[in-house]
Amino acid sequence: QVQLVESGGGLVQAGGSLRLSCAASGRSSSTYTMGWFRQAPGKEREFVAAITWSGATTYYADSVKGRFTISRDNAKNTMYLQVNSLKPEDTAVYYCAVQRPQYLGAIVTTTRAYTYWGQGTQVTVSS
Repeated sequence: QVQLVESGGGLVQAGGSLRLSCAASGRSSSTYTMGWFRQAPGKEREFVAAITWSGATTYYADSVKGRFTISRDNAKNTMYLQVNSLKPEDTAVYYCAVQRPQYLGAIVTTTRAYTYWGQGTQVTVSS
């Protein structure tokens, strides 16, 4: 069992930045691919970014590429999402999750490929 706790969300103006954190505890998540998803009101949860256990490989949704950066510190059991140049359409609850181990080193972008979700952190971008 892995427990995930997101933090770092808040209210920012368009063009601003935030650093989201995802702290993991319980069974070690350091050997798993982890990802960030987000869900806006009335919309389905969507993939944002993911990172393999070593940090060597990352993948981003087209909508955030060049603005968001995912990273992890396995020694601290923490994953991060640096979000820059925020837009009002980035407003959502951001969730971190652990990818199911059967996918090994691949990065999968569907929600069903992930288990152990956090409770989410709200990001609100004002125009």
